[in-house]
Amino acid sequence: MRRRLIRVVLATAVVAVTAAVGQGGASAVVPAPVDAGLIPPKDSTKVEKRRPCKDAVRVPDGPDVPVAQRDLDFQSVWPITRGAGQIVAVIDTGVSPHPRLPGLMDGGDLVGTETGTVDCDAHGTLVAGLIGAAQVPGSGFSGGAPDSRILSIRQTSSAYNAAGQADQVDNAGNSVGGYGNVATMATAIRRAADSGATVINISEVACKTAAEGIGDGDRYLGSAVKYAVTVHNAVVVAAAGNFGSGECKLQNPAHDPLRPGADLWDSVSTIASPAWYDDYVLTVGSVEANGSPSEFSLAGPWVDVAAPGSGLTSLHPSTGDLTNTTYGVQGNAEPVKGTSFAAPYVSATVALVRSRFPQLSAQQVMARIEATAHAPAEGWNTSVGHGIIDPLAAVTADVPLDGATVDQSTSVAVEALPAAAPPDRRPRNIAVAATGTLGALLVLGVLASFPLRRRFQSATDRR
Repeated sequence: MRRRLIRVVLATAVVAVTAAVGQGGASAVVPAPVDAGLIPPKDSTKVEKRRPCKDAVRVPDGPDVPVAQRDLDFQSVWPITRGAGQIVAVIDTGVSPHPRLPGLMDGGDLVGTETGTVDCDAHGTLVAGLIGAAQVPGSGFSGGAPDSRILSIRQTSSAYNAAGQADQVDNAGNSVGGYGNVATMATAIRRAADSGATVINISEVACKTAAEGIGDGDRYLGSAVKYAVTVHNAVVVAAAGNFGSGECKLQNPAHDPLRPGADLWDSVSTIASPAWYDDYVLTVGSVEANGSPSEFSLAGPWVDVAAPGSGLTSLHPSTGDLTNTTYGVQGNAEPVKGTSFAAPYVSATVALVRSRFPQLSAQQVMARIEATAHAPAEGWNTSVGHGIIDPLAAVTADVPLDGATVDQSTSVAVEALPAAAPPDRRPRNIAVAATGTLGALLVLGVLASFPLRRRFQSATDRR
């Protein structure tokens, strides 16, 4: 069962901050109470494109299986299930059409006036490829659930800004910015759920320090994930966030082994949303090829599982090729890494499980994936949660969840082996009887020797 932390009952529908401290300190925080009926306001902001679309390095395809895909061993699952019948919503920067995504569906554009199949940032296309890229002859790369379908909703982009709004400038004087917020994300989640998505992947995160608080707008995000899970039975998978980048500037402390019973929500430094809505979100941290937590992976009491998040290869956003490196707004090369790309491996695993066990509820699927993960030594920690996912175990392990009956319809009945003939114990019985007889004769012989020995001794004494 999922590791659930005690929630503090709040009197107001805002984030509780029980101890205000300065920058870098920690406060006791919990998510606000969630109302699944809270609808985000309609966004009427006019948006305009300010920066060119990002490009990516073209990587030739080949038979080699990427390390992360090989380590998770998706190939061993595909004879059982490939994710058929599952719609995975990718709420991201859009997903570009690609030959390896034949079932790509347009879920709409919440940034501009185009479609969900426009990707100016490469990010969403990379995420979609890790989930659902189809297999092709001669290529070792594939999505984890190659028979699933991708529903793309463009919710954010670094190439756009609100019309009339001045661009932000970084420390180097470069123009930066982008569009997308917690309200548009909440709208996208509801749209995905209403469109029939069985899995919703959110490789985005909104971060605030505990001292700042997450803001009232986060209530819409909490409402949306609860709506998706409890009303539409969709599994929501979210990235934990990348420490040191964007707004996630402070790392949350690790669990103190000297305080095993401590409430970790009391030591939170950075709030990450929607990740911290732990009852309704399967939150994903990142690990390296050796299984250790990635330095950039934001820890937290809401982290549930982990997956590889470094050295990844996926679909190129503007050609039919693959890529492992994208270019930033300023032209700098950026390897494909981050919790953003660990999350889609978990979404692919969810699609496999849902295809294999359609009778399981969203929260039962979440619990199943947690229960079959490779747990850390302490059983759970703030970096990897319940551990690194195991797609094959998630699909095949006998994990009864809340009385749910595991469907065995795809198993094959075989005839029982014929009953073995009863063993022939006659040789053993003869041997036992013979041994017993010899033993008895030996005892009688010893007893009979006693009078003879006394007579012999008496004759000797008379001499």
